[in-house]
Amino acid sequence: MQPSDFSTQSAVDLGARKAALEREAKRQAEESSGKANPYALDVDEQNFQSEVLERSMNVPVVLAVLATWSEQAKQVETAIDTLCAQAGGQWIVAKVDTDASPQLAQALRASSVPMVAMVIGGQVVPGPTGAATQDQLREWLSQIFEGLRQQGVLPENYTGLGPPDADGATDEEAADTQEQQEQAGDPMDVEAQEALQRGDFAAAEEVYSKALESDPQNENARMKLAQVRLVGRVRELDADSARRAAADHPDDVDAQIKVADIDMYGGKFEDAFDRLISTVRRTGGEDRDRAREHLLALFEVLPSGDPRVAKARRGLTSALF
Repeated sequence: MQPSDFSTQSAVDLGARKAALEREAKRQAEESSGKANPYALDVDEQNFQSEVLERSMNVPVVLAVLATWSEQAKQVETAIDTLCAQAGGQWIVAKVDTDASPQLAQALRASSVPMVAMVIGGQVVPGPTGAATQDQLREWLSQIFEGLRQQGVLPENYTGLGPPDADGATDEEAADTQEQQEQAGDPMDVEAQEALQRGDFAAAEEVYSKALESDPQNENARMKLAQVRLVGRVRELDADSARRAAADHPDDVDAQIKVADIDMYGGKFEDAFDRLISTVRRTGGEDRDRAREHLLALFEVLPSGDPRVAKARRGLTSALF
């Protein structure tokens, strides 16, 4: 290598690439173990505009600026993922790794790591910095959502939060409670989780199907059944090939369904819904019915009161009539 071939910028790029690969490996490991937050995505300079700013026009986005070397960042990431999963997709988490995307972190003026912010309607609302606990993050989110409801930005029935870990419990008590719950566990979730850990998606699906048969109003079982089925469909797909096929054959319902599943799995819920609504508009007969039925199945992944589902249902009605 000649001296002129090397630059500090090249070193930074290599470091960023290594960090990005490490985060991707971590994400894949979490997905394989069934512990991944399905409503989280990694963002960088290339997709920040579309995945954070534009997406925030339809759904709240919690922006988390993290670093793989920071223990505090790991704690905050775990806490925010837990709160997001409990909320069942009412908002998403967009994660920025300062090592993988140093220019974006600089543009966001992240003076310390970890840093959390809310992005809604393209506007950034600063949040906690440093080692914020799950209780502190929950309180911050509660205040943000309450203010947005009062302003009419969010529907009155929008909670943005799942049930607390324990009423009035401290972080230590909540952690103990969570550990006890994990050890005891809901028999349904324990059985399904064991099946997922050994890669038996059919068995996990059967667990939630039986739970729904026993209690058709069990929304937790309904959502998890839809999520297991979604993961089972996308785990063998090649995203690039699927997208090329869908672009080349816009009237191929199967091709459009595959990309909708990929988008849904990646947290691009509106993109998935819009794709199938457009397919319903373009097609007729059995093809139209298949696109409509698959869209209805994707609605089950999110809570019944999710505003994105309500919007997509209106779009589907318009496409049908």
